[in-house]
Amino acid sequence: MRDLVYTGFMSLDGVVDSPGGGPGEEHRSGGWVVKDVEFLPEAFSLKGEELAQTTALMFGRRSYEAFAPTWRDSEDHAAYRDLPKYVVSSSLPDDALVDGWGPTTILRSTADVAALKQGDGGDIFIHGSAELARRLAEADLIERYHLLVFPVLLGAGKGLFTRADRDRQTLRLRDSAAYPNGVVKLIYDVTR
Repeated sequence: MRDLVYTGFMSLDGVVDSPGGGPGEEHRSGGWVVKDVEFLPEAFSLKGEELAQTTALMFGRRSYEAFAPTWRDSEDHAAYRDLPKYVVSSSLPDDALVDGWGPTTILRSTADVAALKQGDGGDIFIHGSAELARRLAEADLIERYHLLVFPVLLGAGKGLFTRADRDRQTLRLRDSAAYPNGVVKLIYDVTR
């Protein structure tokens, strides 16, 4: 069975909206990861560590449409080029997939994601895609969270975790680190 891992940047008040401020990121404070906090390479070392664990990428439709054209040609994301990619969308047409960015499969439902997880292979990382992550978490399909929490309060925007009334879920801390710029790395396993 494959593990599904959510990785992302989060404000201290739980907002994951528009961290880089690029195209498709319309939050009024877009770019808060690069504008509001001193850059320290060690605070972003988690992203490099993830590369060794990533065997596939997963996106929701909007994140795919924002990332694919940019990441395909980005040297910072060159290691992702040939990895299999999965886009979870009931509306994305097959002819909307970006050429030259490795094999990409559209999954049409949460059931398709569950079936993919039952197959062979390593960890699948979800980047961005907060709405998809919430839906998959509600279906108990996410095994781990890799979060870089930034010392900013954004007040409004997309959150990662559901506000639905559901049973308590506990997480087990796997790893953590705090950096001089106030960023905190938190890696949690979902306990079942």
